[in-house]
Amino acid sequence: MKEIKAIIQPFMLAQVIDALRELGGLPGVTVSEVQGFAKHRPPDADGQPQEDPIGYAKKAKLEIVVPDEDVERVVEIIAAKAHTGRAGDGKIFVLPVDDVVKIRTGERGPAAI
Repeated sequence: MKEIKAIIQPFMLAQVIDALRELGGLPGVTVSEVQGFAKHRPPDADGQPQEDPIGYAKKAKLEIVVPDEDVERVVEIIAAKAHTGRAGDGKIFVLPVDDVVKIRTGERGPAAI
C-alpha cells in the first residue's frame, strides 16, 4: 500500500476529484485546505500578487491510500488534471504505508482501505 499526498492549486481541486471518482473502487480521499511557500512566489489564479504578508500561497492537499497496483494510475490522473503549466501547480508525494486499521471493524491491511 502507498499513501499519495498531492499539493495542488485549489481551483483545480474539483476536476481532480471528478477524475478520481471516475476510477471506481478508489477507497476515499481526504482533502485539506493548506498554506505554504516554495522557492518561487507565483501569482494567484487571477494573476495578482499574493496578499498574505508572509507570502503563503493557499493550496489544497489530497491524501489517498491505495493498493500498490493503483499508484501509477492515481498519480497520473492527479498530475494531468492539476496541470496548468504555471509555477505553483504543486507536487505529488508517494510514501509507503506499513499498515492500516479500520477503526469501526478492526480490519487491518489492504482490507481496511
